[in-house]
Amino acid sequence: MARFYDPAFRAEDESIARLEAIAWDAYSNARKSPVTVKAGVGYADPDYDLSVEWRAASERIKAAQARQRDPATRSRVLIVNASSRNDYTCPGEMSKSFRLAKIAQGAVERRAFDVDFLDLSRLNSDRDLHIHPCKGCVSTAMALCHWPCSCYPNHSLGLVNDWMNEIYERFSAAHGVIFVTPVYWYQVSSPLKLLMDRLVCADGGNPDPTSTHGKKADEAKRIELAGWDYPKHLAGRAYGIVVHGDVAGIEGSRRALSDWLGWMGLIESGQKSQLDRFIGYYEPYATSHAALDRDVDLQKEVVNVAEAVAECVEQIRNGRRQPDDALETPRAK
Repeated sequence: MARFYDPAFRAEDESIARLEAIAWDAYSNARKSPVTVKAGVGYADPDYDLSVEWRAASERIKAAQARQRDPATRSRVLIVNASSRNDYTCPGEMSKSFRLAKIAQGAVERRAFDVDFLDLSRLNSDRDLHIHPCKGCVSTAMALCHWPCSCYPNHSLGLVNDWMNEIYERFSAAHGVIFVTPVYWYQVSSPLKLLMDRLVCADGGNPDPTSTHGKKADEAKRIELAGWDYPKHLAGRAYGIVVHGDVAGIEGSRRALSDWLGWMGLIESGQKSQLDRFIGYYEPYATSHAALDRDVDLQKEVVNVAEAVAECVEQIRNGRRQPDDALETPRAK
């Protein structure tokens, strides 16, 4: 009802009350996925009522994976701008991360690659665009965490317009990914942390929700304990990192991102593909863009990150193998 606080809605109070009653009924009866189809052939339980929204997302991801693996397709790099700021947020000013990400984009495009630019700052300026928080299904059982995530949309709770199904598809289509993030209070930005948490399903997630009949914890636990292989759905993609700050936290954030991506099976693109730098160290925020303008070495280092990722993508697509490719981990999780 808070959506209708504006007095302009008062003329429609009776209509709003009817909508509220419908929404309350959906909530009371937990109609999370009100439109379903039978899962059909290829699923553990073909008779399970599968969300049409989840199924559509899964099919788009599979198609993206197929394109990514096709040697005839152009190489594609996903660039993630993780700043919370853009021209439409409160300051109304371009972010330094955006500027650096665009430098990286130009360098990749000069290699005749396709570039997909994912601007996470849109979470703060697009009213109905969200990355809802991870609900931690993995902590119950890995098989309960579906690929793609089946926690959203949840229509009975009004948790809709989740961006992640599109983002999963974009990661799946990429041969390489570059993250550009500022440091906020010793860590990466909150939009990037939301993204990271929701990518947990890419690291061991269950591609068949019918095997657990939705979110039945006991079934998921039995599957994991019987021997789960923790599939790494985004493994084999190259990555690069640009972390910038003004006082502290850049090195720890860069290491955390590198550890996270390596854990998921993404491939480091060499030493020059990971960068942490201060912009205007202990200088006023008000002059930070001018400080970036002056720091041409930093700008060149960002180009190097992009070049390193592009080179790594080409090597991977030409058959490069990692030294540890043949090794099996004794701790698959």
